Amino acid sequence: MTNLTHIDETGKAHMVDVGAKPDTERTAVARGEVKMLKTTFDLIAAGSMKKGDVLTVAQIAGINGAKQTSNLIPLCHPLALTHISVELALDAALPGVQITASARLRGKTGVEMEALTAVSIAALTIYDMAKAAEKTMVIQNIRLVEKHGGQSGDVVNE
Repeated sequence: MTNLTHIDETGKAHMVDVGAKPDTERTAVARGEVKMLKTTFDLIAAGSMKKGDVLTVAQIAGINGAKQTSNLIPLCHPLALTHISVELALDAALPGVQITASARLRGKTGVEMEALTAVSIAALTIYDMAKAAEKTMVIQNIRLVEKHGGQSGDVVNE
């Protein structure tokens, strides 16, 4: 059975004490998609959304989201990220937008939640920017692709 690190011996939630852990290089990559109608896709691709440049705004929102992760997820530690990138790619086959976020730091705890939050906030921003054109968009398949560093070692899911 796996020990839940965010649950104390009495079964109550608590923030994990990472003070004794060594600082190590830690990276994480997450991905997700926003699936939409072809007409909405075409508006985004043409830069014709009334709210402006959907992909640039979503990219900046994703970066800001990663930096705010500990304010959004109650038991996450505030982290001094050394790098966060959010890449958005139009995918006509979906149709929609593929989102990839990478986070990095040297510290005592991992950056998986920061990468996942970046993808989530970027996806929500795409929805917000395009909802006037379509309210049936689907935010889907948000997942950790890989993480490196820390006691649990490397994980590669794709």
